Amino acid sequence: MPTFSAPDGTQLSYRVTGDGDPVVCIPGGPADSVYLGDLGGLSAYRRLIVLDLRGTGRSGIPQDTTSYRCDRLTDDVEALRRHLGLARMDLLGHSAGTNIATHYAARHPEKVSRLALIGPSPRAVGVAITAGTRRELAQLRKNEPWFPAAFTALEAITEGTGSDWESIAPFFWGRWDATAQQHHAASRPSNQEAAALFAAEGAFDPENTRAALRACDAPLLLLTGEFDLNSPPASAAEIAEAFPDATLVVQPGAGHYPWLDDPGRFVATTEAFLRR
Repeated sequence: MPTFSAPDGTQLSYRVTGDGDPVVCIPGGPADSVYLGDLGGLSAYRRLIVLDLRGTGRSGIPQDTTSYRCDRLTDDVEALRRHLGLARMDLLGHSAGTNIATHYAARHPEKVSRLALIGPSPRAVGVAITAGTRRELAQLRKNEPWFPAAFTALEAITEGTGSDWESIAPFFWGRWDATAQQHHAASRPSNQEAAALFAAEGAFDPENTRAALRACDAPLLLLTGEFDLNSPPASAAEIAEAFPDATLVVQPGAGHYPWLDDPGRFVATTEAFLRR
């Protein structure tokens, strides 16, 4: 896998899949980017340049662990852009990685040509997801065989009386089958320190981020799943309000990983946007 040097000297890794115009992809977690795969076959249309965030995958562990903070990770994205020699770039983020992509677009609006936020996290722009919103969305799955135990765990988590995150995992996929279960195992963060420090104090400044985003004229795709408990469609619609040129797409039958739930639909939507 190719590597480049971050501003602080940390060696970072990325992988390249497919052909065509490049799209820089930022994973969530922070977790090993392998869980993104080829984004359901998007690599057949675009060259995916998938970053391993510092401390994950094959990227190095920094000496200064405060650099795991979300807003500081934008420096790594900028270093990758320079390494690739791109004047402007299409940028795609997933889950927690959408916060990094949003911060980057706010800080470097002139360097983003298109922005795709998949399963968008609301933290960078200060959108709150209520327990009621999550409960209402979860009820859409009430006919699933795993629902009773998962919903009980979700209720305890939202009420602050439980922390059984493993039991609510089925809510994050459109189908809780063997493929989803294998994907779940591969997508969990392995660097707990990086995960814990990602949202450390000072990582988010929604008011200033929203103000800066007004200068970002890049077209934005917000794509979330119909069942995405992490990124509910109603919350994604609120996130869209922070951007001048946003398109919201809710993928039917999908959870937090729409390229896995329906690859054809996901690729068709995302490729058409990137071709604009």
